[in-house]
Amino acid sequence: MKKMRLLALLMAITMAVTSLSACSNDKNNSNSSKSADNNSSNSSDSDKIQYDTELTIAIEGNKFMVKGEEIWMNGINTPWNNWNDFGGNYNYEYWADMFAELKNQGINCTRVWITCSGDVGINFDENGFVTGATDEHWEDLDSFFMYAAHNEIYVMATLISFDHFKDANANHMIWRNLVQDSDKIDSYVNNYVIPFVERYDDNPYLWSIDLCNEPDWVYENDECGKLAWEDLGNYFARCAVAIHEKSNILVTVGFGMVKYNSDLYSGDFSSNEFLQGCYANEKAFVDFNSTHYYNWEFQHFSSPFVNTPESFGLDTTKPVVVGECGADGMININDMTLSDCYKWCYENGWNGVMPWTTDGRESDGELKTLIAPAANDINEVINAK
Repeated sequence: MKKMRLLALLMAITMAVTSLSACSNDKNNSNSSKSADNNSSNSSDSDKIQYDTELTIAIEGNKFMVKGEEIWMNGINTPWNNWNDFGGNYNYEYWADMFAELKNQGINCTRVWITCSGDVGINFDENGFVTGATDEHWEDLDSFFMYAAHNEIYVMATLISFDHFKDANANHMIWRNLVQDSDKIDSYVNNYVIPFVERYDDNPYLWSIDLCNEPDWVYENDECGKLAWEDLGNYFARCAVAIHEKSNILVTVGFGMVKYNSDLYSGDFSSNEFLQGCYANEKAFVDFNSTHYYNWEFQHFSSPFVNTPESFGLDTTKPVVVGECGADGMININDMTLSDCYKWCYENGWNGVMPWTTDGRESDGELKTLIAPAANDINEVINAK
């Protein structure tokens, strides 16, 4: 297993160096290499790949920008291959092929779960404090982010999910206790989040960090503990402060329903006011909103595919993306294909759409039969503008 991880890393380095040399002619090729046996999160600057940081996505007003031009996030969710990939059963061939396929299909970003249930990768002491991450976790992520850079695919890295808190998860009480204890949150921030962002901040293709996948269910569901929004907000806020202090990586939270991301409904639990009320620091904020939508929600909250961000009740001073949605669009509601949904969002103030999910997961062939055609259609619209 160790040999396979090192082989994966070496292959990723080779691919990344080739790509980066082509787009950075002014850089010395001798600096575009990294030792495969360097597993520490504190690697020296001389060991790092020299990325073109001008390719980093920034925010101007309520738009995403790269090198002075707007970028619309024409994306997808490729959340995992082997549940808990990084430090678990990471398959370098899968991720190499996946990133290449996304590029081939005209997709520019993807959302990936860095830990799916928190059972592997992150280390805890006997009292539930985070002490760091495994060498295997970092090795796998090194390979993963190099494949992303080689294929020019921006990654939204989702750190944790409501799955971490489920009764069925062996470590569910560790995660519930962590979120309800500021000192334990700080151990996670200091010993995992900060090393994570410092390790990958110079890679422009780490576009953003999603602090939690669908925290709605942690608040609502008995099986996830029904934790208070104030506890979740304290976690969001402390992580956001550290990320903003230590990197240029953008921060968001992937809400499962607009219900908890909008003052039109139950409140915006990622607003500046709420987060800074949970943890008094001006850097406690999300850079953009990422709400999810599936057709079962239509009867309760309507849809982003017939609403502008403003009419959906979202904070329009920031960019807004649809971080998850069904790959079949709204065919069963008003005959809107996924292409129709993309065009609506592009023309009505949304900054991107990221359908769930890719081939071999819930509906085999979704990437090629549903998502790629929509991605190509919207690229034609964007390029013709």
